[in-house]
Amino acid sequence: MGELLILGFLLGMRHSMEADHVAAVATLTTRSRSTREAIWLGAVWGLGHTITLLVVFCLVLSMDGVIPERLAEGLEGVVGVMLILLGLDLIRRMLRERMHFHGHRHGGDVLHFHAHSHAGDCALHSLHHQHPHPRYFPMRALCVGLMHGLAGSAALILLTLGRVSSPMTGLVYVGLFGLGSIGGMALLSLIISVPLHSVRHISWLWNGLQTLVAVTTLVIGSLLVYQNYLTPWV
Repeated sequence: MGELLILGFLLGMRHSMEADHVAAVATLTTRSRSTREAIWLGAVWGLGHTITLLVVFCLVLSMDGVIPERLAEGLEGVVGVMLILLGLDLIRRMLRERMHFHGHRHGGDVLHFHAHSHAGDCALHSLHHQHPHPRYFPMRALCVGLMHGLAGSAALILLTLGRVSSPMTGLVYVGLFGLGSIGGMALLSLIISVPLHSVRHISWLWNGLQTLVAVTTLVIGSLLVYQNYLTPWV
């Protein structure tokens, strides 16, 4: 039984590396101001994921039922919609915060415009603003984790019920699975944040990485929506 519980923890870490999870945490990481904050965002995502899994598992046990397959597919589709919104929000933030247009006149009356990025102004901000920024609990990361946990709960519960011999063992298994997902997502956030924050002062590279994250998130979200909402009608 000990090996089974260890397996639950390891599967939780592996589960956190799925494509839709990576896309979600990557968009969250672009909002962080430091590697430590990025790790915290990933851990909170894992916390939300774990809370949903435990709640749904307890509900299924209490009702002695299963999650309908159609409902599970619908929840996966909702995750796709959420990823599309996260990708669009990242693009919106890039356009609002990173790119500005300025008009100039040089030697005459001809007015021209050029694009100008302020992505590297973080250090300047810290020099001029020494006041402490209030810490906040990242509700966005928690909600994204809650939604991912809800979408993945059906498959996990079926797997758990097939492996364990008692409800209590199943509950411990799901809890360790959740702890694995917390650790895995924190580690993933660290891996993603290091290259992101290391190029933050290089405007074109920082914007390019953010664009890559946004496009990848939009593609994965669109695929989930297509697979779970549109495929049955094709």
